[in-house]
Amino acid sequence: MTARLIVRLLFVLLASAGWPPGAAEAARCQDPAGFPAWLESVKRDAARQGVSPRALAALDGLTPNAHVLSLDRNQKAFRMSFEAFAASRIAAARLSRGAALLRTHGQLLSAIEGRYGVPGAVLVAIWGLETDFGANTGNMSSLRALATLAHDCRRTDLFQGELISALMIVERGDLAAGEMVGAWAGELGQTQFLASNYLRYAVDFDGDGRRNLIRSVPDALASTANYLKAYGWRPGGGWQPGEVNFAAIKGWNKSDIYARTIALFAARLSGA
Repeated sequence: MTARLIVRLLFVLLASAGWPPGAAEAARCQDPAGFPAWLESVKRDAARQGVSPRALAALDGLTPNAHVLSLDRNQKAFRMSFEAFAASRIAAARLSRGAALLRTHGQLLSAIEGRYGVPGAVLVAIWGLETDFGANTGNMSSLRALATLAHDCRRTDLFQGELISALMIVERGDLAAGEMVGAWAGELGQTQFLASNYLRYAVDFDGDGRRNLIRSVPDALASTANYLKAYGWRPGGGWQPGEVNFAAIKGWNKSDIYARTIALFAARLSGA
């Protein structure tokens, strides 16, 4: 798990204690042999929160993913300086690709800025840092990964809440269960939303009736802008450390190093 994800998950745990409803009643973690019975208890909890049998069927036949547990238990400490981290993430090729995408999606980004107030350079910077502009969104079943982490004893309530949020995404028709493929800790889409944030901030910007942050560039970028707006983004304000919108970037990721890297990448893209 990257430092970005560690910080984001800790922030969600602190900021959303008790959410979603019923998380406080989450089933206790058990040994692997008890996984099927535990999964049935999750279904009951999700049903109490309004998830239908159709969506609950997405959990049928799930088994723990040992590789997810291995990744979770072998995280390396994040010790890079801002200078080293930024240099490794804002390479010339990524900067060039980002500049090209700013031009390609200029009309779309202008429309998003008009609605949410967030400049295209900031959105493209996040897009590039999170998934290399959608090229690396992950290859693991999100439901299986979240179920594995929720069943584990380390952060049961947190990940059970994310698992039920993922089921709610299926429930409202944004993604089919089979489409929910992402990072090993359950993040989804081209800018890597936790399932709970997907529910809160995802928007249907392309107008097809679904909030699809995996396949739809308009939905992914507009949802990212909506997220930043919810964290206080002020149109026309600066986003560097000490400026009005840096706090919104910190809302995206509490890591100061990561937030400063977003700000620097966006400044370079915008020519600032």
